[in-house]
Amino acid sequence: MSARIIETNPQPFAPVTIDPVTLDIVENALRNARIEMDATLVRTAMSPGIREQGDAFPLIANPRGQMIVGQFGSFIDGFLRGYDGTIEEGDMLLLSDPYSCEGAISHSNDWLVLLPVYRGGRLVAWTAMFGHQSDIGGKVAGSMPIDARSIFEEGVRIPPVKIWARGEYNEDLIRLVMHQTRKPDWCAADLNALIASCRVAARRIDEMFARFGDDVVVAAMDDLLARNHRAMKALIATSVSTDIVSFTDFICDDGVGFGPYKITCSMQRVGDKVVLDFTGTDPQSDASINFYLNENMFKMFFGIYMIMVFDPQIMFNDGFYDLIEVKIPRGSLLKPEYPAALSGRTHALGRIFDILGGLLGQRTPEFLCAAGFSSSPHLMYSGRDERAGKDGEWFQLFQIGFGGIPGKPFGDGPDGHSLWPGFTNVPNEFLERYFPLRIERYEALPDTGGAGLNRGGNGILMSYRFLSGGTVSVHDDRWFTYPWGVNGGKPGSRARKILEKPDGSTQIIANKRDSLTVEKDDVLHFITWGGGGWGDPLQRDAELVGLEIRQGLVSAAGARAYGVVADARGVVDMAATTALRAEMAVQIDPADALFDFGGDIETLRANCLAQTGLPAPRPPVWHHAIAAE
Repeated sequence: MSARIIETNPQPFAPVTIDPVTLDIVENALRNARIEMDATLVRTAMSPGIREQGDAFPLIANPRGQMIVGQFGSFIDGFLRGYDGTIEEGDMLLLSDPYSCEGAISHSNDWLVLLPVYRGGRLVAWTAMFGHQSDIGGKVAGSMPIDARSIFEEGVRIPPVKIWARGEYNEDLIRLVMHQTRKPDWCAADLNALIASCRVAARRIDEMFARFGDDVVVAAMDDLLARNHRAMKALIATSVSTDIVSFTDFICDDGVGFGPYKITCSMQRVGDKVVLDFTGTDPQSDASINFYLNENMFKMFFGIYMIMVFDPQIMFNDGFYDLIEVKIPRGSLLKPEYPAALSGRTHALGRIFDILGGLLGQRTPEFLCAAGFSSSPHLMYSGRDERAGKDGEWFQLFQIGFGGIPGKPFGDGPDGHSLWPGFTNVPNEFLERYFPLRIERYEALPDTGGAGLNRGGNGILMSYRFLSGGTVSVHDDRWFTYPWGVNGGKPGSRARKILEKPDGSTQIIANKRDSLTVEKDDVLHFITWGGGGWGDPLQRDAELVGLEIRQGLVSAAGARAYGVVADARGVVDMAATTALRAEMAVQIDPADALFDFGGDIETLRANCLAQTGLPAPRPPVWHHAIAAE
């Protein structure tokens, strides 16, 4: 079963030699078209997740569906294999079912629009974009139930369908889909924004082909892929060992009382290729934390990480995929069997980047990053607005939060920054204007970043005062395990959520929680994790620590983790600092020289209640077996 591409002009593209100037012009024209897709989206979408935060990912691909510019890698390969239908001029397709495209999109909230671009009867390119819809129906507002036992509980699933077929719009289909959501106005606007973004890119591609000629642009796309292939081949040869290295990290829990869940990956260079093998990863969960990891998506993650660490000037595209082999056991947490629930996959998705850092840095510690890309914290708040003049109208917020970015070989991790470089926060003014809440605190929380020569980024404290009763869902991780430090750096702080009642009493809330009832004037203190530290904190400039005390990033008490003695004004006592550092230096444990995990799993389990205020998760019970290869 695979898609059948219909072309009325069977003439193949002629091979053309591209000069460097033309290649540079085509490359930047494609980049600009991708940027214009983003600009179109944020100007036409309605939901804060897309409009304000940019939770959408564009793509421009060649006729074979290989990504030339984009961010997440191509989704087209998996779609073409899974779609049993024709692709014709004038078509546009929509899908949201991860199982229909081999996990190229990984949960049903992500709606993917695909537009084949034709010229003269030939398919010349693809444009595509997917974005996170804030609600698609299902058992909870936001459509990401933590306790879901199957994907059927997570809202509408859209198989690959044509919303335009040979230029004819399928209005009835769209009406049917919008009937499933609690926010049809947002969904319709966001879908139209995705469509408009794809059409804008298609126009720019058509202009580019008209200017340079079809054969030239297609050949330039092939040259960009080949250039990336050469660059990645060289990076792999110099940065990946022929010896097997392995790394294991954990998802703290599944939201229904069990955890942690192990993700293990090994890496080895075999000839010119890298082999990445997830054998040893735990079986799939009964709950929704499964992540259907598409092999090509992981290849792109690996490539992005390699490029950003070793050579950031390379433009990443799909050209290097044949240099990477990915093995993911079927029935595991990263390749669950249908109809496993997938809506909570964000924690495993974020943890993949920590694992890549742990793998790539073992042989080259000077390039090793600490942990801190650990999750993508979500808050969902919904209900009937009880404020005067609002007439009980329905409101629904989906917001992505940020934690601390890890300490790096070349500097500190940013405080409270996004996992994805293009994401931004929802402005507090927007939240307070459109939702019944007030943001009372929004700040980097001192001392939450792991101490190191290069400090891990601090986590964020965001305090929401609810001005109307409603229901809250929280999705976060790194509350049980620590964001680990490296090369002598210390772990970052763990995530916490605290509900404060109007009488001042407080309750610690689980980091994965659905259907939490809140009342008017309750305050939720939403605290995210800090990034792990990099390098020996005793080597950090003492005066810099003093400056960070004055900036509110480190407290006077927290400065002692760096061996720095200072007062609350950030004035450093150099004599006392020298003495304290000498005393601390003899206590350094060599076992923590490369990775400091803050304790093994059993130690964390034993100390969990005392340290976090929450009971330790129970060891998982497996009801699904990993398939034998």
